[in-house]
Amino acid sequence: MQTPPLPTVGVIGLGAMGQGVARTLLRAGYPTLGCDLRPEALRAFEREGGIACPAPSAMGSRCQVLIVLVVNEAQTDEALFGPGGAALSLTRGSVVVSSATVSPAYARNLGRRLSEHGILMVDAPVSGGAARAAEGKLTMMTSGPEEAYAKCEEVLSSMSAQVYHLGDQHGIGSQIKIVNQLLAGVHIAAMAEALALGIREGVDLKVLYEVITHSAGNSWMFENRAPHVIEGDYTSLSAVDIFVKDLGLVLDTARASKFPLPLSAAAHQMFMAASSAGHGREDDSAVIKIFPGITLPSTRP
Repeated sequence: MQTPPLPTVGVIGLGAMGQGVARTLLRAGYPTLGCDLRPEALRAFEREGGIACPAPSAMGSRCQVLIVLVVNEAQTDEALFGPGGAALSLTRGSVVVSSATVSPAYARNLGRRLSEHGILMVDAPVSGGAARAAEGKLTMMTSGPEEAYAKCEEVLSSMSAQVYHLGDQHGIGSQIKIVNQLLAGVHIAAMAEALALGIREGVDLKVLYEVITHSAGNSWMFENRAPHVIEGDYTSLSAVDIFVKDLGLVLDTARASKFPLPLSAAAHQMFMAASSAGHGREDDSAVIKIFPGITLPSTRP
């Protein structure tokens, strides 16, 4: 019995996460198209064997599955419905995998808007960072109709270590991602505060890292981000401004139900302060730079 051909997949957004996802899909054998505003990202993707597209509209008629892995709601809207957007060129019955971190309300509305064009959607924010994206080991928090899953399940499995099916309604995946981002942002802020205290007290940071990563105070974010500070390398994999945005979504979600989030609010102010000081495009570990009176390792040339 002949095996059916793999679907053609498009990836809009070839940043640190999207480039890893696109390369993973290429390795898995999927014909993969990529789109990004940056010519250098498209060239890098072509060198990996991908098909570069100058605009999302050039992808729609060629893809059965379209992954939108951009920064926020505005970029998602632009990619799908803006000038040169993909939505009008997608064929009926194709699937959009919406993987930006967005509000649950936006995810629900996006699903409705796409359905008006006969397009299915999976609400599918991701977690794991650039390294896990490149390894095909992301965690996906997904929700949507079974019809959509039936058309993209193997694609999701190819790019992820774990795909959580959280319900048949759009927005549930984004609800879980909001909670995840609360923890991620607070943990990064706590990492920065802990290292800042260690620096102020004259502790050897390499020794501190070794001890904490084998102690009860450890967290995934401490283990992952503290080396950036120790090495003085703030090359952005996930920028300070990402957590200005994401913790803002967390607080907006809680504000709608008048629910207090004191730790999230404090962490948000820390990222806001770092961004206001000119560090918004640096790695999110650069939030440590808001602490006064400490000497940080020099940034690598």
